Amino acid sequence: MNTLVLTPERKLQRVKVNLLRNPKVALLSGVLMVGKTYVDSSVPTAVTNGRDERYGTDFIKQLKEKELAFVVMHEAMHKMYRHLTTWRKLYDEDARLANCACDYVINLQLKDLDPHESFMSMPRDKDGKLMGLLDERFRGMNAKQVFDILKQECEGGGGSGGEQDDNFDEHDWESAGDLPEETKRELERELDQAIRQGIIANQKINGNGSGDLARELGELIKPKVDWREQLREYIKSICAGKDVSTWRRPNRRFIGSDVFMPTLVSEKVGHIVLAIDTSGSIGGPELDAFLSEVSGIAESVSPEVVDLLYWDTRVAGHETYDGSSVSNIVTSTKPRGGGGTSPSCITDYMKEKRIEPECTVVLTDGYVGSDWGGDWPSPVLWCIVGSNDAVAPNGKTIHVND
Repeated sequence: MNTLVLTPERKLQRVKVNLLRNPKVALLSGVLMVGKTYVDSSVPTAVTNGRDERYGTDFIKQLKEKELAFVVMHEAMHKMYRHLTTWRKLYDEDARLANCACDYVINLQLKDLDPHESFMSMPRDKDGKLMGLLDERFRGMNAKQVFDILKQECEGGGGSGGEQDDNFDEHDWESAGDLPEETKRELERELDQAIRQGIIANQKINGNGSGDLARELGELIKPKVDWREQLREYIKSICAGKDVSTWRRPNRRFIGSDVFMPTLVSEKVGHIVLAIDTSGSIGGPELDAFLSEVSGIAESVSPEVVDLLYWDTRVAGHETYDGSSVSNIVTSTKPRGGGGTSPSCITDYMKEKRIEPECTVVLTDGYVGSDWGGDWPSPVLWCIVGSNDAVAPNGKTIHVND
C-alpha cells in the first residue's frame, strides 16, 4: 500500500485544521485565524511578525505533525501576547535575550496545555534533543521578568541566557515595527476580538474552569483606560492654582451668612516634579510619549516650575524648567541613568534639595520590590508601564498601556 506523502502546504493545513477542531485549543481558536500563513523555502524554521506566520519548507518536512502543531501554537501565542510590540524595548536592549525570554514564557504554557503530548510536542532534533527553550524556574513570569534574570546571569557570568540555536523559530521584530500605525491598531482590534471569541468558545466547550491561560487571556482584553487623560485630570485637581475669581459659583463658605462672594478657580498650576525611571527598563518610545504628554500638559495648565528628575538607584539627572521653557522639554532634555531601581532616592533627593512641589509624578515599570519611596513631601501619582499587577501603597496608581 502506498503511503500518502503530504506536501508541506497540505501538512501545515491539516495540522491547523486539527488544532481548530481540538477542544483543548478552543481558547486560541480565534487567534489561530489571525493574519496570513505562508510556506516559504527561504525561511529556515518558523517566523512571525506579530500578525503573519511563515514556515520553512524543509522545516515542515522534518517535523512530525505533533511537533508542527507545537510550533503553530507557539507562533499563535506570540501574536496573542503581542510580544513583538509589547517587548520591543527589550529587543532594542538585547535582541537575543528578548527572543529567549519570550520563548521561555510560551513554551512552559504550551507544555502545561498538553502535558501528556496527546496532540502536540516540542520539536526535537535528529539526536533527540529538545529544539525549544524550557525552564521550570520561569513559571508564572512574563517576558520582562525572565529577561531581567537572563541579563543578570549573563552579566554575572553565570549563564548564557539560552542559546539561540535552541530556538525553533525566529521573531521578525523589524517587520513588526515597520507596520503602519493604522495596521497596528487594526491588528490590536482583531486580536482582541479573536481572544474574546476564544474565551466564549472555550466556555461553551470546557466550562469556566479553564485554568491560568484563560485568566491571562481575560486580562489581555480588559478595557484600557486613557492614562493621559487621568494624568491631566490628576495634575489639574491636585495643583490647581486659585488665581481667577468667578461669580458663576458662589463661595459656599459665605452662603450660610447670606453673603455672596465669588469662587476662585484655576487657570494654571504651580510647582510639579516629574521623576522618570531610567533604570534601563524604560524604553525610548515610552519615554518620548511621556515627555510629549508632559509638554502638552504644561501648555494647557501652565505650571510655574517643573523639576524633571531622572533616577535609578540615585537621582542621575535634575533639570528645571519654568513657564517659558516647559514647552521645550522634549527637545532639550537629556535623560541620564541606567542602574537599578529605588524610588527612595527620589524622596531622599527632594528632602536634601528642599524641593516641595504641589505634586510629584513618577514614571516606572513598577519592579521596585517593597521600595515605594517612603514619606513623600507632596501628593504622588505613579504611572506604571508594563507591570499591570503593581499598585503603589501610597498616592494614586495608573497603568500606562499604549
